[in-house]
Amino acid sequence: MESYAPGSAHDALIASDGSVRQRWLPMLHQLGQLGREALVQRADEVQHLLHENGVTYNLPNDEAGSRRQWWLDPLPLVISPQEWQPLEQGLRQRSRLLAAVLKDIYGPRRMLAEGVLPADALYANPAFLLPCDQLLSEDHPGLLLHGVDLTRDARGHWRVLADRVQSPSGVGFALENRIAMARALPDLYRRAPLRRLAGFLSAQHHSLSSLSRLNFDHPTIALLAPGPGHDSHFEHAYLANYLNLALVEGSDLVVRDSRVWMRTLGGLQPVDVLLRHIGDAWSDPLELRGDSLIGVPGLLEAIRAGGVGVANPPGVGALEHPLIAAHLPILCERLLGETLQIEGVERHWCGQPEGMAWAMAGFETLAFQSLDEGSVLISVADLSEEAASQLRQSIVAHPDRYVAQQPLEAATAPFFSRDCAELTPLSFNVRCFTQAVFDADYRFRAYETMPGGVAWQGAPGSAMRSSQCVKDVWITADQPQPHVSRLRRSRQPLVVTRDGADLPSRVADSLFWVGRYGERLEGRSRLLREALYRLLEQDQEGLADETLIDLLHLMEPDSASPDALPVEPFVAHRERLLALFQESRDGGLPMLISRMVNNCRAVRDHLGDDAWRVFNQLCQESARLPHAGIDQGRRSVETLITQLAAFFGLCNETMPHHFGWRFMDIGRFLERALATLRLLRLALIDSAHAGESLWDVVLTTTDNATAYRRRYRSELHPAAILDLLLFDEANPRSVGYMFKRLERQIERLPQPSNTPYRSDEARLLIKARSALHLADLALLARLDDDAEAKSALSELLDALTAPLERLSLAIEHSHFSHVEAPRQLVPMQAQ
Repeated sequence: MESYAPGSAHDALIASDGSVRQRWLPMLHQLGQLGREALVQRADEVQHLLHENGVTYNLPNDEAGSRRQWWLDPLPLVISPQEWQPLEQGLRQRSRLLAAVLKDIYGPRRMLAEGVLPADALYANPAFLLPCDQLLSEDHPGLLLHGVDLTRDARGHWRVLADRVQSPSGVGFALENRIAMARALPDLYRRAPLRRLAGFLSAQHHSLSSLSRLNFDHPTIALLAPGPGHDSHFEHAYLANYLNLALVEGSDLVVRDSRVWMRTLGGLQPVDVLLRHIGDAWSDPLELRGDSLIGVPGLLEAIRAGGVGVANPPGVGALEHPLIAAHLPILCERLLGETLQIEGVERHWCGQPEGMAWAMAGFETLAFQSLDEGSVLISVADLSEEAASQLRQSIVAHPDRYVAQQPLEAATAPFFSRDCAELTPLSFNVRCFTQAVFDADYRFRAYETMPGGVAWQGAPGSAMRSSQCVKDVWITADQPQPHVSRLRRSRQPLVVTRDGADLPSRVADSLFWVGRYGERLEGRSRLLREALYRLLEQDQEGLADETLIDLLHLMEPDSASPDALPVEPFVAHRERLLALFQESRDGGLPMLISRMVNNCRAVRDHLGDDAWRVFNQLCQESARLPHAGIDQGRRSVETLITQLAAFFGLCNETMPHHFGWRFMDIGRFLERALATLRLLRLALIDSAHAGESLWDVVLTTTDNATAYRRRYRSELHPAAILDLLLFDEANPRSVGYMFKRLERQIERLPQPSNTPYRSDEARLLIKARSALHLADLALLARLDDDAEAKSALSELLDALTAPLERLSLAIEHSHFSHVEAPRQLVPMQAQ
């Protein structure tokens, strides 16, 4: 505290007389009692919890596929009840105001007729969408969820920086930050009488249910998101899981008879309410942007007909425009008959004479934003003399296309350094949230404010995702607050379901490939581990172990046949093995991990919390792979094998054994069967180096060495290996067991009710199992020294492999083919 020296502007921690503000004293006392070493440990624990739960933000300018994890300051931003009460009232007023503006500009347009809003400038606003005219019913609240970015100015007054209404993000991050703080700093959290966040989330579910017009008792609510590649995908999955919503993408939905339906394994299921987290213009490619691949064709028509409720409705993005922000004070007086309680940054539209005069008088000190689509705020002070002159000329020529803004001198708040050694006063932003609340009869009642939010370090108006440090926002209370359960008691009898037929087909497809890529990754890791062991054991100056040639052939799909590969020295084999740890390597570990990760992210809300923690550990391990040497690479693949076993083991123990789990299981054992057949073919037929060394590799990589020794002692024989890994249906690593398991799973998949015939996938598996059961075991027993036996085995392996290779395609056609690939309705033009 001794080194904490705020400037002349308002500081959240230190008052103008140099004393510490009263609301901070209990918290600083608790942190002081911990000591620096313990505080560092708690801060590390906070980061560990966030990482364990996958709290990340994907930045558009980061490398493809990268995820950035922010640093959560162990010192929250504290707001007292006396400060919070007027702020809360002002936030609620702002939501009422923006809802009234929304209904007016897409309804009677009284503010345009009376000249309060400039009609030409509004219609030129690219976020004003004419197809959304008259979209809202009279009883619709307009805004269901409203995010407000604020900061404090140099005098300590709250100022609104921006309104977030299209898809306001941050609620999930705020909740996860609070959970991490409560677990890492339990004494601090327990002793602080905090306002709880869970009640706000609980009320949100009821508010969403109130938007349903066709199903009041148990409406189906879905969160419409762009997909796992979006920067806020963690939050989308987190909220869907927390609020018990279906997480869907545009391809999961279809409009029929003015209703929105979800494509599921059991057929089309109605969706009553959509919580929309995609941009307005992308929501409906039929009436809005025709090149949208993430929207739902016909969505606006379904909204007009009352077939689906949407929060927030398309077209709401017009409220985020600087033109609206510049007119909010007068709009508040005209629409609500009230004075705006929380002022924004001072803005003036240059299309009015007084606004233009104000802008030109202080031109060098102001910032300007064009009303054109995609424009950003430009500070004149940051421009060269020539660029500033060009900007002035453009404003003079087209004043109605610009809004001028007064830069804000911001207050500061205390932020810990990464080593928790000192506190530093830094400028900050806060995002708060309000939502519409409804009574027991589903009628809109008022707006309520979430008692907390997300704060982040940065200049006023800087993006949350660009900040490296965030804070939890603690709204203190006068007395201890009761715990609020995340689960709600139903007011109506629940319809019990168990079959999982409501699973979206896209999710089933992704789970299938989670299983396939996970098993492919495990098999590749086992082969690579064995290859690295053999490389370390060989003489670096001598010739390479011949078995390495066969292992490299299995791990390098495009390599020549093992007979054509030369026997290479140590260094050459070392480089080829290390190449499999590189991200650019086709078929390498990073590529397989990336594909598994993408599919796992697409089904985040279907995986258990423990399985997700193990998955995040796997992702962390994968980040070290490209830098691995031989020793570290060996340790990494051993860790990957263990983590994959833990991940699928937890999925097996925690996921309901319904259709989603079955598809993942089918993917795993289909991939394992194919890999085992390839391994057997190489070791018993194709390899020129076949013998005890390669047979030992087969047993080791399938984790059957112990089982073989227990059964046959130390005598290696190909016929015994074949029995253990091909015919023994009691061995989970045998092809016979895999066929039996696949058959059991496929029998329980949803099948058409109008046909007595078996599905294509069932017939393919019967064909494969029949070939296995009809094999000539007496002939195969002479495999060690009989050419006829080798030929018979080759034919058998072909007969087993061919149906399996067609099985994946048959499953996709039977269960996933109605997930249509998105197509652009209009061609995109190069800019």
